[in-house]
Amino acid sequence: MIRSQRRRQHPYLASLLVFCATIAGLLAGERPNVVFIICDDLNDFTSINAGHPQAITPNIARFAETAVSFEHAYSNNPVCAPSRASLYTGIYPHTSKNLFWAKWYENPVLKHSKTMMEFFRENGYRVVGTGKNEHHHRATDWDFYKSKADYGPYWSKGGKDRSANPWVPFPFAEVGPIDGSYGPLRMDHENQPEGAGWKYSWGKERLLNFSDSKNRDLTPDELNARWATKTLRDHANNPSGQPLFMAVGFVRPHTPLHVPQEFFDRFPETELQLHGALPNDIDDTHLKTADPSDGKGIDKGYYYYDLLGESYNDLDTGLKAFLRAYLACVAAVDACIGTVVDAVQRNGLADNTIIVVTSDHGWDMGQKKYLFKNTLWEDSTRVPMIIRAPGISVAGTQTRQPVSLIDLYPTLVDLCELKGDTRKNSLGAPLDGFSMRPLLENPQAGEWAGPDGALTMRFAGPKNNGKPLKQHWAYRTERFRYILYNDGNEELYDHHNDPHEWYNLADQPEYATIKSKLNQAILNFLH
Repeated sequence: MIRSQRRRQHPYLASLLVFCATIAGLLAGERPNVVFIICDDLNDFTSINAGHPQAITPNIARFAETAVSFEHAYSNNPVCAPSRASLYTGIYPHTSKNLFWAKWYENPVLKHSKTMMEFFRENGYRVVGTGKNEHHHRATDWDFYKSKADYGPYWSKGGKDRSANPWVPFPFAEVGPIDGSYGPLRMDHENQPEGAGWKYSWGKERLLNFSDSKNRDLTPDELNARWATKTLRDHANNPSGQPLFMAVGFVRPHTPLHVPQEFFDRFPETELQLHGALPNDIDDTHLKTADPSDGKGIDKGYYYYDLLGESYNDLDTGLKAFLRAYLACVAAVDACIGTVVDAVQRNGLADNTIIVVTSDHGWDMGQKKYLFKNTLWEDSTRVPMIIRAPGISVAGTQTRQPVSLIDLYPTLVDLCELKGDTRKNSLGAPLDGFSMRPLLENPQAGEWAGPDGALTMRFAGPKNNGKPLKQHWAYRTERFRYILYNDGNEELYDHHNDPHEWYNLADQPEYATIKSKLNQAILNFLH
């Protein structure tokens, strides 16, 4: 209370203290803080990645002007749980055999390896987080964790019910309150029962107010951004000498695609472009013959695509409704990212804080008749990756060297000069990735020690669990994407001439040598 009163009496005192603490820290060689921001299901639909020409992400673009953007950054497993397990342990899924939805902390390799958070704490950092970071959250990895993932707000008909937004047409709405729901957070639904409305999923039954854009409730992502802002302010105003590692996991644009109306207003449905679609593009692909990952004979991506078509008078109308919701969610999470990045600057921490902005994997928006994640194509695997490391990274630059999420852990170890073994004992595994520091220092010609391309694995169903050689694989170089399914079928795309992956070149004799080289690159990882 006394500290708050002093701030009111001396409005410039807090800023002066932050400035002095920053200068003193730099002179003393203070270890950098880390702010790690990860989104969920965010593909390359950002203004810096040009995945969709109508994406609106000014905050990401503004941050990129101060950082290095990795033009070819990829997920190592294009679905939430295994991707995040791999990212936060620095170990490939095929190394640990944690290939799909199992709890990573029960895995025989990963439970004997230190997560990124554990290793930072071991090196003297205060480790805090909020939102969705590890898919299967483990509280002991953190000194403090504000809120676990909340995919809401959800629509409720009353009580503990969760339903699809009543604006979503049937039969798509029958998919349910998460994957089957999209649309703005509005309050003008007609003919709804008493007690119906929007609710968080944190066990709170009160109805939320989204009737007034200026005085509405906050979304879970906005609440997490606000907490991050307060945490950064407290860290700056109360310097303890202990560096901070803070991870902020934003849920959007993961389904349900619900954000306030003002974000939907930026994307008039009549003006939307269905970017990257081509009639019959599915004909030369082979995913449909691969084992479905859910073990039930249903691949969600094809199923959702067909169901959306059944729910509208024509498929394009349905795709535009879904695309609008996705772009609105991307714009909303961009605003949250801006809130956190601005807080670093505003509190005098920018000169000694590394900031990472990325995503766990992407999303296919109807290309190849697929509406979901978990494919080996570009839209499911490519992610934004932007890193600012003060005194090291070259502001406003890009690198085209392919990298992947596996490289983030060793990069932060290098940048922060962490010491020790990332294994807990001999049953653990060393980090699989490579430090991207050379690419931060020299984005165009850094001496990258890692592979020429990025590796991604798609799970091939329960009968192949624990068998890396039986999975489906992709290898992405700067120019080519090569896909190898476990039934021997292949796809090859030349991104210099075919950025939408419309033409599979795998059966053309003139590409046999390239295909063989990329095939061998995958096998080199697995042996």
